[in-house]
Amino acid sequence: MFKSLLEVNGNQIGTFVVLGVLVVAIIVMFVFSGRRRKKQEEEAKTQRDAIRPGSKVKTIGGICGIVVEVDHEENTFVLETGSENSGKSFMKFDKLAIWQTDAVADSSAKAEEKEADNKTEEVKEEAPAELPAELPAEEKPEAEAEKPAPASKNGKKK
Repeated sequence: MFKSLLEVNGNQIGTFVVLGVLVVAIIVMFVFSGRRRKKQEEEAKTQRDAIRPGSKVKTIGGICGIVVEVDHEENTFVLETGSENSGKSFMKFDKLAIWQTDAVADSSAKAEEKEADNKTEEVKEEAPAELPAELPAEEKPEAEAEKPAPASKNGKKK
């Protein structure tokens, strides 16, 4: 009985290989889609947190207006719609109702700067720790010691 289970012909091996490749592809898709979704959620959260009075907002219901008040404890904001002529109205929304906004998160710019600083620090750490020190003036080659002074724009020496 066990011998029949262990004996596999070439056609079945090909099936297992194809099945294995499909399983690996599905796992890779789940991993990358999860990362992308997490990044989008983080960006949406920073955008919602950047809402301040005076920000223009469009809700998921299509209502456009200007934010008048933000309550961070209740996670809500008050939206002013309408005009002086038609009459203004004020509506209170949950921050999750925001679809689009012109608010810019200051923290995202700072985060990008921090990432850039971290990258430059990593590059500096990869550079050799000890650079050769400059030679004293006496030991410098004569070619370097007798360089002509740089010329200015009008061709005269400084």
